[in-house]
Amino acid sequence: MRLSLAYPPSTNRLWRHQRGRMVVSAEAQAWKQAAAWQARAVGCPLLAGPVTVAMILHPRLTKAGKASQIRLDVDGPIKIALDALQGVAYANDKQVVRLSATIGAPQPDGGLTVDVWPADGKPEATCEAKP
Repeated sequence: MRLSLAYPPSTNRLWRHQRGRMVVSAEAQAWKQAAAWQARAVGCPLLAGPVTVAMILHPRLTKAGKASQIRLDVDGPIKIALDALQGVAYANDKQVVRLSATIGAPQPDGGLTVDVWPADGKPEATCEAKP
């Protein structure tokens, strides 16, 4: 499965302190819900067994048409993306046995491409969702 998702929030914006407790921020909840909805909307199958996940973080394009120097670290979107796809692409993120994250080509608003496939199979775009 291949998903083209919106640019994820920064790791520093995933959690908020509220009444002495750490809670998921509204921004993080909204991003996770949108990502899960996109996967459901195209009918992506729930994978059973071990899975491989590959992520490509696309920096935002500047007005000059170059990749912004202000971007997330390559490992920044991993946690939020794995959590968002739990129950949609796979039952539990403990099924992820192989993971890669790279920086890709810049896009006007940035983005995150996520590929998920069975660990014993080949990456195939069985379904695609775009923002």
